[in-house]
Amino acid sequence: MPKGGVSGYSAVHARVRAMYSTMLTAEVWAALCEAPSFASLINILKDTVYGPYLLEVEEKALTPRRAVYQIKQHLANAYNTVIRLVPEHAQPLLTQLYRLFEVDNLKAVLRGIVTGASWDQVRYVLFPLGAITVLPAQAMVEAESVGAAVELLRGTPYYDTLAHAMERFTAEQSLFPLEVALDLDYRRELWKDINQLSGRDREQALHIVGSLIDMDNLMWAIRYRVYHHLSEEEIINYTVPFGYQVRDEDIRAIAAGADIAQVLARVYPDLTDVRSLLEEPRRGLPLLEVRLQKHIVERCREAFIGYPFHVGIPLAYVVLNELEIQDLTVLIEAKSLRIPVEEFRPHLLMGCGY
Repeated sequence: MPKGGVSGYSAVHARVRAMYSTMLTAEVWAALCEAPSFASLINILKDTVYGPYLLEVEEKALTPRRAVYQIKQHLANAYNTVIRLVPEHAQPLLTQLYRLFEVDNLKAVLRGIVTGASWDQVRYVLFPLGAITVLPAQAMVEAESVGAAVELLRGTPYYDTLAHAMERFTAEQSLFPLEVALDLDYRRELWKDINQLSGRDREQALHIVGSLIDMDNLMWAIRYRVYHHLSEEEIINYTVPFGYQVRDEDIRAIAAGADIAQVLARVYPDLTDVRSLLEEPRRGLPLLEVRLQKHIVERCREAFIGYPFHVGIPLAYVVLNELEIQDLTVLIEAKSLRIPVEEFRPHLLMGCGY
């Protein structure tokens, strides 16, 4: 397949532009936000690109959890399409980005084992990867112990990472060491895949995926310090020393007790009200994460402006699709619990006026 440029990206550019045009419009978002119930919200969604996935399930079986599972199949299909169409040199990055859902599935399976959940309770919490997963998820849940489940991962990319963290899990009886090991290993590979690109592709990958890594790393450091009161050394060990605009010294500064608002101001000079959010972290940190995600939305939309033949277009689309589904998940949960619009609106990125 061609290395890149117009010939390498023409097919994926045309296809992604068509997919991008099916994202939910402001009018649809308004209708969804004003829907009086979960059932009415689902009826609106059935007339969108998510309709075919919802119609696969009988109405009486379409619980909020199952509805979220169904609409995520649209994102799975989008990833499969763009991975197949992008030039060969860009496929590792898209594939690794997609692997995040497998990592999240693995963490959900481990949590299910610890809480004693059945496979029926776990299966629709997982991202619908279909056949393209190395996780024997059902067998792991039915193994009924974390150690036995990890042994089932021999021969997969996850076994060594988890095996090395099992000693701490056994000593502490906490999934935290396993989950941190998975998160850090995943992002090291993601960073390596970004840096194997060159030219405009690398610039775009840094702009979008590098910004995702920045956000995750900052939020980890802040939560470890504010919520968990971890030591400076622990925070440094449980974050990554690389990023796009977030420098290693920024993370080390947060770990050492520096003013978090000042660190954020350097990276995100347009971010406002950070101090007030940090004063009430239980309420404020989720809202801070939404603010940082809005920067990601802006950077993704920028990829569609100007010269289009680069990896930024497919990257931006799958990330925007994921964030659209994140908003829909908030709406589905809110409508099922009859939460007022003014309470869930601040947690939305793209809908209800955003």
